[in-house]
Amino acid sequence: MKIARPLRLLAFVAACTAVLFLALAPASAIPEVGVTDKVEHALAFTVLAMLGLWAFPGRVGRLAAGLIAFGIMIEILQATMPFGRDGEVLDVVADTFGVSLGMTAQLLLLHWARRS
Repeated sequence: MKIARPLRLLAFVAACTAVLFLALAPASAIPEVGVTDKVEHALAFTVLAMLGLWAFPGRVGRLAAGLIAFGIMIEILQATMPFGRDGEVLDVVADTFGVSLGMTAQLLLLHWARRS
């Protein structure tokens, strides 16, 4: 089933907005999900990378750079905002791992879909 590009873009922007909100909301407002902070970062950026490649096929390098910059921006904001959040370099590492994992998974899925 083919989904129109505007809907794919909307899904990507909505996911980016959700990640930004969750990252910058006061720590007390975020529910515990039972996994480590680093796993949460990696999963969030895996989803962002997959949705990003779905919305922007063929833009692997630009998308990866943009998502990693997004992760760095979040950490800088967390370090400077007074909401009980801390910016951490290891969160950027987890974000980068998630981007790599998501892009690899999405590229494999696209390759598989083309072969079918």
